[in-house]
Amino acid sequence: MRKIITFFCLALLSALPVVAGNPGFGDRRYSLTGGVEYSYNTVWSHHGNFDFKALLPFNPHFEMEAKLQFSTANVHTGMLQFRPKFELPVGEMFIETDVLCKIVARNRMNDFDAALALGYRMDFVSVTLGVFARVMDDWDRDWHSTDSYVVEPFNMLYRLEVFCRPQNNPWNLSFLFSNMDDYQLERMWQPLFGIEAWYDVVDHCRLNFGVQCKPTGMFHLDATFYGATLRVGATYRF
Repeated sequence: MRKIITFFCLALLSALPVVAGNPGFGDRRYSLTGGVEYSYNTVWSHHGNFDFKALLPFNPHFEMEAKLQFSTANVHTGMLQFRPKFELPVGEMFIETDVLCKIVARNRMNDFDAALALGYRMDFVSVTLGVFARVMDDWDRDWHSTDSYVVEPFNMLYRLEVFCRPQNNPWNLSFLFSNMDDYQLERMWQPLFGIEAWYDVVDHCRLNFGVQCKPTGMFHLDATFYGATLRVGATYRF
């Protein structure tokens, strides 16, 4: 009798769907990522960046990501992302809340941003659309004067990423068009173009590669912030 019950339980478990991971977007393991960047733009010239990210998928329906970047240009950034997720018959929908603080020490100013966006991703495509607000503050602002913060109450946020292979593959290549990066939120008319790639050396270790270009002058008269970035990093997944 015991053998019959054991066999029935094993058969029932084998028939249940596997929910540990979404087959279109990889597994849901905690991960730490470190990276280095070589970057150039027409304002700060040549400089290097050091990136750190922690992904915390608390459960299949909610994850948080913390990001830090330190730069030899004396511009440092911290960002928190909160992402509730909803699996659909095809793909996954998510709501993304971003809070970003950029300390532009070389120019003695701070930049605070808050964003709210709705996203949808499938095996080969990920789309995000939302809004964000920005508050900039000058370190030398006189608190007793009539000077005030510089506020941009509304900016459009968008991100389109197309993958060459399904996102759970051990290697992939993607093309990015967006006005947001891990460490910056740009005005809607200042898009970033990028190519991203990854390769899983072993199950727990992934190598990351990326190149980005910000050809601002192509879209409006101010070409001052033209820049390009080359990024190399590694991710350890627990």
